[in-house]
Amino acid sequence: MLVPEAYGGAGLGVTEMALLIEGLAEQGLPLFLMLTGPSIAMPAIAGFATEQQKTTLLPDLCSGEKKICFAITEADVGANISRLKTSAKLDGDTWYLSGQKNFTSGVDACDYVLVLARTLTPEQTANRNHGYTLFLIDLHRDKLDKHELDIAIPMPLKEFNLFFDDLPLGPESVIGEPHMAMMALYPTMNVERITTTAMSCGMGRYLTRKGVTYAKTRVVFDGPIGAYQAVQHPLAEAHTQVEMAHLMMLKAAAQFDAGEKADEAANMAKYASAEASMLAAEAALQVHGGNGYTPEYDIYDIYQVCRLLRSAPVSRERALCFIAERGLGLPRSY
Repeated sequence: MLVPEAYGGAGLGVTEMALLIEGLAEQGLPLFLMLTGPSIAMPAIAGFATEQQKTTLLPDLCSGEKKICFAITEADVGANISRLKTSAKLDGDTWYLSGQKNFTSGVDACDYVLVLARTLTPEQTANRNHGYTLFLIDLHRDKLDKHELDIAIPMPLKEFNLFFDDLPLGPESVIGEPHMAMMALYPTMNVERITTTAMSCGMGRYLTRKGVTYAKTRVVFDGPIGAYQAVQHPLAEAHTQVEMAHLMMLKAAAQFDAGEKADEAANMAKYASAEASMLAAEAALQVHGGNGYTPEYDIYDIYQVCRLLRSAPVSRERALCFIAERGLGLPRSY
């Protein structure tokens, strides 16, 4: 959706991508690979790769014949990209990549991974945003060590750790200008927040609907439990919060698509939607009682995914810090 039509894409905006992700999640299908491959990796290639790379890679990625994931997370880094340890050194025309990436989603289902690595030390550049490079790696190649992570949440996508030990990469593997990857990635951080918001809002609607349906049909004593205010109010509150988060998502997406500054709205949307989906998850689970913990009613699996999105891909605390600093003008705390 975010790739130009010339390369096989739909040439649409973040608004359309968000509505698609939201609609899928609203039917109980929160598809995490859409938050990374089509939302981050493919637009980065479309915007910053060479013409040859675009024409070689994007048509197959857009058709679905090939798939791509994105690797940025590291164990000791968290949100502090300046501490990134995965690095690549240039020797002649060949880069040698070493390091480790954690929680890389969909490695088993993809053909390529886009990896962020440090290629200049902090001492070699005066600008803290310089010195990072994007590398495209074929996941089917030799000398690529990948280990599946044991995740407690039942999800269709598996999570992996990737290990690189002087993995040789030719110049054709570099996406964009060497050392300038952050110029490509910074805009995608807002896309990630907006699309994550969409997923949270969709799951919030899904769970609220499930709770309402159950409350209408579950009869205790003389009537349906949905007649009781103690059942109505949590569902009504969740519904209200989800719809308000949805509106903030549309604002952030509209700003981004118009080329306007969307940082504050994207972080507000991410924070609000994660909190709202958890309200819906709690309400639906409580309404279902013991049935909420059985596979038949499909509440608890989605509940766990809602909880995950309060922590990832950006934590609620990090979003609030950003809003406080950029929106309110308070001193930077990190």
